[in-house]
Amino acid sequence: MPVDRSGRVYVVGSVPLLHPEAQTVEEMLEGWRNQQLCRNLHHETIAGRIRIVERFVEVTNEFPWTWTPAMAEEFFSDLRAIHRRKLCSYVSHPDYGWDRVCEQRFGTHPAQVFFEWNTATHVQDNEQSPEKRAFTKAELQDFFDHADDQVALIAASGRKGWLPAYRDAVMFKIAYSYGLRCNEIRHLQTVDFSRNPRGREFGRYGVVQIRYGKAKKGSPPKRRSVLTVFDWTPEVIGDWLVHGQPCMDDGIDLFPSEKGALVAERTLLRRFRRYCDDDLQLPGGLDLHSLRRSYATHLIEDGWDAKFVQDQLGHEHASTTSLYTCVSSDFRTRTLRRALDTTINEALSFDGEESS
Repeated sequence: MPVDRSGRVYVVGSVPLLHPEAQTVEEMLEGWRNQQLCRNLHHETIAGRIRIVERFVEVTNEFPWTWTPAMAEEFFSDLRAIHRRKLCSYVSHPDYGWDRVCEQRFGTHPAQVFFEWNTATHVQDNEQSPEKRAFTKAELQDFFDHADDQVALIAASGRKGWLPAYRDAVMFKIAYSYGLRCNEIRHLQTVDFSRNPRGREFGRYGVVQIRYGKAKKGSPPKRRSVLTVFDWTPEVIGDWLVHGQPCMDDGIDLFPSEKGALVAERTLLRRFRRYCDDDLQLPGGLDLHSLRRSYATHLIEDGWDAKFVQDQLGHEHASTTSLYTCVSSDFRTRTLRRALDTTINEALSFDGEESS
């Protein structure tokens, strides 16, 4: 029985099936695969989900139209059960026609057997490792200084490699300057910068257009614009475009590799780890994403509006931005002191008015 490219089943005639149960499951999985392809999911993601469902069928020796919650509870041992819930949602949805097929062939129909109460759920939004953190301002300054020193050291020794070291040092600084993810900075091009009419002091580098932001499931990369906030950022970009980028590539990629392609994340991560772990021996918990965490944290500590920081990072919800901010104890102490001083001053002012 064929299925169309959107996962809907359609009858082409009465053809007796030798093994109707097994063949129907195969047709269901084919339709489910088509439905997920229409949602723009990766082939690897789809294949992994289908393997889990096939394992569930093998272990229970039952087919989707005979599944029960008891079978789900017995089999459920980890988070992968979420994929079987999605298959049930597909085969039990009347729009795809499997209920009618199963009624005709087996006298019953598929039903949803995976619910909130018998499957694992994510109980919090923050799923990152608890050890991950932001740089302190002192650590960040040491990191940037060391990256610059390495460029000068390699160039003075006459060895090859000063240009890639220079490129990576600039990438680290720009990732922090705009709070960018690694993939976002890899795809930057020289044409992505423009002037900000409200920030003329930044010249032609007042705004950067991010075209490869983190995508939602089944969606293309999310675009956003990020405003320049640090006065040293335009100088870093301008110097790289004069002394670095033209020496590596004559195209418009801002950070090309030595072979003219985009810089691989592992290349950047390898240098990052060497600087942090081997050279500077900074405390653990730092990764490339720590530059983005540091951007959010330092802006909040410096008094920038939380909604502005949220928009700069491209977060839909303020709660997501709050997960990025790792404000220091010094910031909290200053915030507390400011609140206490305000309260005390207001109280003293009120007493003074009553006395007069």
